[in-house]
Amino acid sequence: MEDFQSWIPTSDSKSTLSEETSFSSLESSANPKSSNFHCYIASLRTLASQISCLAVHENSLYATSVNEISVFSLTNYALIDTFSCSDSASGLVKFIAFSDRKIFTAHQDCKIRVWQMTSSNKHRLISTLPTFKDRLCRCMLAKNYVQVRRHKQKLWIEHSDIVSCLAVNNGLMYSASWDKSFKTWKISDMNCLESMKNAHSDAVNAIVVSVNGLIYTASADGHIKVWERVEKTHKLLTLLDKHTSSVNALSSEKATDLSLAGHRGAILCLFYVNNTLLSGSSDKTIRIWQEFKEGYCCLRILEGHCKPIKSIVAVSDGDLDDNLSVFSGSLDGEIRVWNITISAHVFTESLITSSDRD
Repeated sequence: MEDFQSWIPTSDSKSTLSEETSFSSLESSANPKSSNFHCYIASLRTLASQISCLAVHENSLYATSVNEISVFSLTNYALIDTFSCSDSASGLVKFIAFSDRKIFTAHQDCKIRVWQMTSSNKHRLISTLPTFKDRLCRCMLAKNYVQVRRHKQKLWIEHSDIVSCLAVNNGLMYSASWDKSFKTWKISDMNCLESMKNAHSDAVNAIVVSVNGLIYTASADGHIKVWERVEKTHKLLTLLDKHTSSVNALSSEKATDLSLAGHRGAILCLFYVNNTLLSGSSDKTIRIWQEFKEGYCCLRILEGHCKPIKSIVAVSDGDLDDNLSVFSGSLDGEIRVWNITISAHVFTESLITSSDRD
């Protein structure tokens, strides 16, 4: 079994979506000392071949698949809306973040798009970052250009490679990119405030903001860096260099430097909620971890996906802190919804599929 280390800081083709809901019973995977449970299965199907990112906002689940974003109700998993960029060159949607009724999406074409949720729960594109106004104001001065490749320059406010991750905090948005940089944006006017060029020596895969405002970036160079905002700029505070290979994911909420053993492949996503850590891997499994005095212990392994797990999110079920709804998205095109009772180690599973398999 492969050891991996993670850090939890403080704080293709356009798819056509069709809905098909079926109901049957499924025996749960449960602790031998607990009773077996059965649940209904709700199934949603799409022609898209993969799920790249999941996110929960208010009472909705957002799922990015190729260049399309689908929105499901968390109440009954019904499809609420599907939206995408009209520009076919935008490529894959890599990440999604939220600020009130604004939705930010990171794209393969090096841009960030801003969407507004309407009163009817539909989504419309309102801006692309950097904005035309921001680019126009800076394009006349040579000092605003940076070398990105041999014989090629771009404005410093522009990413020169895939935007891999976004984070929102206190009126600011942070974007990380495979161009080795991260940028700071002011949400109110959508202007770029700062660019940390060469923040890492390789692609930046993840960025999170802790509750005390520290910025954590993870890179393919194997390093995690901690940044502090001082006045109008960010200064490097700490370098974490225990990893021996690419760091693909970060999760916020709790300060712990930990090493977990179990997955037989790369860790592609992490999520932390209610003292519970969830990890998704290229080995096609999800592991549920909980912290004890001796360290983190794996409570359960969730299996069923046919390809690597790309994204995990979870929400508490009402006032019961030990009940979680966990959503896992995979390159197999499926979104699985797992209902988990941590205290009793009882796991019941319902399934949302977004594949074209019968």
